[in-house]
Amino acid sequence: MAGWIAAAGLLTFLAIATPVAHWSRQVFVGIGLILVALAVVFLDDWPAVIAKALEQGAFIATFFIALASLRTPASASPSIERCGQFLASQPPGKRYLALTIGGHLFALILNYGAITLLGGLTEAIAGREQNVEIREIRNRRMLLAVQRGFCASLCWSPLAFATAITTSIIADSSWSGTAPYAIFFAVVFVVVGWALDTIFKPKLSGPRPARSKPVGSYRDLAPLLGLLLLLFVGVGTLEWLTGLRIIAIVMLFVPLISVAWIAYEAGYPSETRRRLARMALVEFPSYRSEIVLLVMAGIIGTLGAALIKPLAAGHVLDLSVVPVWLVVIAPVWIVPLLGQLGMNPILSVSMAAPLLPSAASLGLSPNLLVAAITAGWALAGATSPFTATTLLIGRLGHTTALRVGLVWNGAFTLVVAITISVLLMILAQLS
Repeated sequence: MAGWIAAAGLLTFLAIATPVAHWSRQVFVGIGLILVALAVVFLDDWPAVIAKALEQGAFIATFFIALASLRTPASASPSIERCGQFLASQPPGKRYLALTIGGHLFALILNYGAITLLGGLTEAIAGREQNVEIREIRNRRMLLAVQRGFCASLCWSPLAFATAITTSIIADSSWSGTAPYAIFFAVVFVVVGWALDTIFKPKLSGPRPARSKPVGSYRDLAPLLGLLLLLFVGVGTLEWLTGLRIIAIVMLFVPLISVAWIAYEAGYPSETRRRLARMALVEFPSYRSEIVLLVMAGIIGTLGAALIKPLAAGHVLDLSVVPVWLVVIAPVWIVPLLGQLGMNPILSVSMAAPLLPSAASLGLSPNLLVAAITAGWALAGATSPFTATTLLIGRLGHTTALRVGLVWNGAFTLVVAITISVLLMILAQLS
């Protein structure tokens, strides 16, 4: 019953939002309608397939709004801004790691807002430098640190679409089971990025500038760390007590934290009501274009997988004969490659993951398979010129998203992909 109610709500939203959405979003809706028609014609179980696609779309919309509710108070919080200012103003020797770790932690609560906040601060700090050469080098290195830290969070964060969607597709997987592998891969992102930044440090044609002191102190990190501790302890405790999947708990718990945060900072009930009304009636509707895109990516992926599956069953796409090691490392390479062709990771994973043989039939842990997919998702976020991360970094770095993905992050992506592929093959043998 809940699925049908959610589907009805989603269809109502699409009917209202599509006519005023950008034409590119309308194209996605049109593709979805075509796939619905094809499902009706070619699939005997088309009602169940369409219902599953709508439920997936409704889940994506709900998860997005749950995360956006936390972004609202966090992005306007003076304490969070001071924390970002402290990280962005670190001296060169500490700056990359500070911004990578900061981008990683901020991404857990702000999602793409982490790039907007920290990226904007780094651009402003780099802009104070009078030497053009130093300013461009500093801005690039700082922005890449933020982006790579953000992408590392996609490997494991329970508040990221990568984990939420992949664990909902791969049978018998869970966030708690995936986290040990995925956090390990996130560390690879951080270490490789720091090593490449240190080894291939650009050479200056002139003298190095004098170092400035950081703005603020380590005490400014306390609000961010306290919030993250509250989030993860609360989510982990509720998962243990209720046995619910982590994504269900996130969708319930995160909005409660957001409301409590708004009430704490507002101080008065009337101001709390005003801010909540603004969030519900002004800020959430402003995300309609993003939600249409994300929802349709999930719907198209689910319908596409259902339409392609009969081909796999007929052995035209029989993946069961592929070596296990190749199956487990394939997502690390295929998801970023599809990202270069304009496929959102939500779309590519929703379409391709159901076609994979079951983890049990391969003798693999389903959680290891999830970690492989989320690692590929994270690499797509660093390289695809069509993702929000590269578009934002390109705008802040005064260059194109294509250059950010393939030139700035080219060597980083290759080293990370090779390293994680080797680790996956070793872990697959041990699982």
